[in-house]
Amino acid sequence: MSIDLRSDTVTRPSDTMREAAAAAAVGDDVYGEDPTVNELEAAAADRVGLPDAMYVPTGTMGNQIAAHVHADRGEEVVLDRMAHIYDWELGGLAQLSGLQTRPVDAVDAVLTPEQIDAAYVEESLHRPGTGLIALENTHNARGGVAVPPESISAAADAAHDRGVPVHLDGARLFNACVALDVDPARMTRDVDSVLFCLSKGLGAPVGSILAGDEEFIADARRVRKLFGGGMRQAGLIAAPGLLALENVDRLAEDHENAARFAAGLDEIDGLRVSDPDTNIVQVYTDELGVDAETFEAVCAEHGVLGGEHGDYLTRFCTHLDVTREDVEAAVDRIENAVDDLRD
Repeated sequence: MSIDLRSDTVTRPSDTMREAAAAAAVGDDVYGEDPTVNELEAAAADRVGLPDAMYVPTGTMGNQIAAHVHADRGEEVVLDRMAHIYDWELGGLAQLSGLQTRPVDAVDAVLTPEQIDAAYVEESLHRPGTGLIALENTHNARGGVAVPPESISAAADAAHDRGVPVHLDGARLFNACVALDVDPARMTRDVDSVLFCLSKGLGAPVGSILAGDEEFIADARRVRKLFGGGMRQAGLIAAPGLLALENVDRLAEDHENAARFAAGLDEIDGLRVSDPDTNIVQVYTDELGVDAETFEAVCAEHGVLGGEHGDYLTRFCTHLDVTREDVEAAVDRIENAVDDLRD
């Protein structure tokens, strides 16, 4: 059987989650009448220390809704050039909201106040101006980096000094909070909205949360409907989300497994391995002389699934369906894969 480390999105709902879905009290969520969705939204808002929250089908939808609410058509979104909202959401900022992007090469996975000041564009007769600053934590493409709350606050303060709102793509927000031992409310204290996923390391089968103040969420509900995200008896999928919120502390196990996995791979000659902050391990194969596509394919033949994230970069993610024994077995299998590549 293959050990699936492609992403933490591949987690399977537990039996308890399946039972909760079957037994969930439901109503029409578009009318605000689904009690399970309402309970989930209240619990999620409380968990991140923000006044209100809204359940959305996907993290991408949540990010795109936030951008649509915060910024006006034609305005610019300042973000890291490797941000998920920029690189992996099908140009949704432009397609759905008519927004331009001004990518910046972030320092340590987060925009600095100096970078925000330099990228800011004043609205004028000729220029639409900066409408949004987008941050990410953990930062997926930069290796699951856990950005400290002080860095988030510094960026937010710089944006707010310019009168620009800040959205935090916290798809793996709780991974950052666990890694840094930070309360989620501290991490989100100075941003205007935050998105976090229930369906990654927390193990729910579907769904994400977009949180902010009451006015923001009221506007976001209209945009969710516009984007086709209005759901009806959504309590069936929201019930596992409530249980997912109880899985935050166990993310530390994923981080420990990622560190163990990285250390094992780093001993294999020809592999260059990042030191993970959280549950994402980046493996470079340039010294082996094998591109990521080939490396990934041979690893799959040996029963370990990863994901190509660059010409010579393969990403592996630990998650709740991966045990310590799986990680140790994966190291052995990848060592055999590398031996085959040398033959």
